[in-house]
Amino acid sequence: MPQDGNTASQTNNTHDVEMIDDDISVITPKTHPPDRDDRNQASTSSIMNNITNLVELQVNCNNKIQEIKMSGFATVSDLRKRLEAVFGIPVCQQQISGLGGSKASSTALLSSLGLPRNAVLRLKAADRVMADDEIAERLTATYILSIKNEEENGKEYKLSFPGTKTVQEVKNDVYSLLDIPVRHQLWSGWPNITGLDDTVLAMVGLDQPEHSFTIKKAPIKQKEYKRIIVDSSDSDNSSVEEVEDGETFPAEDDMFVDVSSDRLQPLMSDHVTDEALGCIEFAQRFKARYGPSTPNFFEGSLQDAIKESCLKPAKERKLLGVYLHHEHSVLSNVFCAQLLGCETVLQTLSANFVVYGWDLTNPDNMNMLLTSVANSLGPVASMTVRSIPIDRLPALIIIMRVRSNTEIYSVINGNVGVSELVGGLVEAIERFGSQRDEDVRVERERQARQRVKMEQDEAYEQSLEADRAKEEFKKQQEFEKNQELERAESERMMEEAKKEALRAGAAARVPAEPHGDAEDVSRIRVRLPPPHHEVLERRFHSTDTLAGLLDYLASKGYPKENYKVISSWPRRDLTTESLSSTLKALKLYPQETIVLEER
Repeated sequence: MPQDGNTASQTNNTHDVEMIDDDISVITPKTHPPDRDDRNQASTSSIMNNITNLVELQVNCNNKIQEIKMSGFATVSDLRKRLEAVFGIPVCQQQISGLGGSKASSTALLSSLGLPRNAVLRLKAADRVMADDEIAERLTATYILSIKNEEENGKEYKLSFPGTKTVQEVKNDVYSLLDIPVRHQLWSGWPNITGLDDTVLAMVGLDQPEHSFTIKKAPIKQKEYKRIIVDSSDSDNSSVEEVEDGETFPAEDDMFVDVSSDRLQPLMSDHVTDEALGCIEFAQRFKARYGPSTPNFFEGSLQDAIKESCLKPAKERKLLGVYLHHEHSVLSNVFCAQLLGCETVLQTLSANFVVYGWDLTNPDNMNMLLTSVANSLGPVASMTVRSIPIDRLPALIIIMRVRSNTEIYSVINGNVGVSELVGGLVEAIERFGSQRDEDVRVERERQARQRVKMEQDEAYEQSLEADRAKEEFKKQQEFEKNQELERAESERMMEEAKKEALRAGAAARVPAEPHGDAEDVSRIRVRLPPPHHEVLERRFHSTDTLAGLLDYLASKGYPKENYKVISSWPRRDLTTESLSSTLKALKLYPQETIVLEER
């Protein structure tokens, strides 16, 4: 009988890989080309048996066979160019199956692909050519399959698969999860494409990011059988009677399926690759085999079970019970059906334990558990599990948190009775309860200390923040004050520079003072404003203008914009007079005393 998930033809035939562009593989079953007689295969290859660097290929394109001979040192790219020249299909549109799958990259040598002599390749043109980046994105993507199981009242499972997973492999994985053999799976939702089962998910055309399916078990087919009656009363006259009977019998394919096979299969598939999925499978198969009165097994890894039970705050912690099963132990059925099915045991486990289950029957699964135990609890715990003999299994290992350490407290073997099992559980619960109370007290005191420390730190930080604010405010005030002083000083210097520039300009415009023996000279005496008591005196030509006199005063620091120039008789403000008037015309000749007053 073929195994579930495989057909008889699949056990005898290998699979080829259909290459799309350079690095995409689509799995399709290998078949003989229709136009080729198998008797010709030996004759075409016998001549070249001794030539190791020559590759002979039989290429089937559109139901026609073309023999292609190339050097073993030629690359896949060279072969594609040769096929383009022979069949007229561009390289970018060539889909080749039978060339070696993902190994057949563009630069790979034909001799490195491990092709048999006279290997048969199938060539066809792609309807749509995908870009390399799109192909790579599809292959590396993760596809989420939402599967609704009608056998479980529409319960949904969300499974993630890589793009390189074939549809057949997905169906095998679903068989491990739902316990529906592949040949009895009825699916709704798969795209309608040729060679679906051997096609990778990347090339099926699934919806992203999630594709929905519906699955159910196919109804059992019935066949009519003839009933043969043998009369053995007389060996010489024995007769065989064929009676056409209307009574139906199960079909051959169903004779070994419809019988309750849950007790025949292990609680966990061989070679489990994912610990969490293995635990889910174990819980479902355990409940299916031993009925609903079974513990609620944790669905997740051992590390997650430890976090759920032992690594929570002290008042929320529980004990962790690791149930280890083995199909080859004679104690398994009694322990599971009678002890773990006992109502007292179930209530005790439900109220105080997180129960984790695992099947040690397969060596690979046992090694996976030992590795997980070593990583989570240390090598000593792993050795404890390894040292339990098969004839003492099943076993219930009790794990608890003691003084900040997660460790094995006790091991209850399968050769005990209900009272001994309950007694072991109660003893562990009492020990755990006292330790948990102590841990709660210590944790409460630690939290109180942490709270006080946190409040002190908060008050200290607030004080520091206030001091920093005061310091910052003081620095800001000093900075603003310095800024103001610098601005005032800058304005003062600019004003002084402006005055100096005006003074220098006025001094340059002052007319030259006449010589001592010059005629028509006007002597001007200037009384400065208080608090000054000095008197300025200078001689001008009588023909010099009032502008020259005012420039002289400005050069001494008394510009007309800030000071009035008052003549004594008649009293008048000379700054209001015409600047082009001469001193003689203003009656400042031959001498005059003028007074400066601030405006």
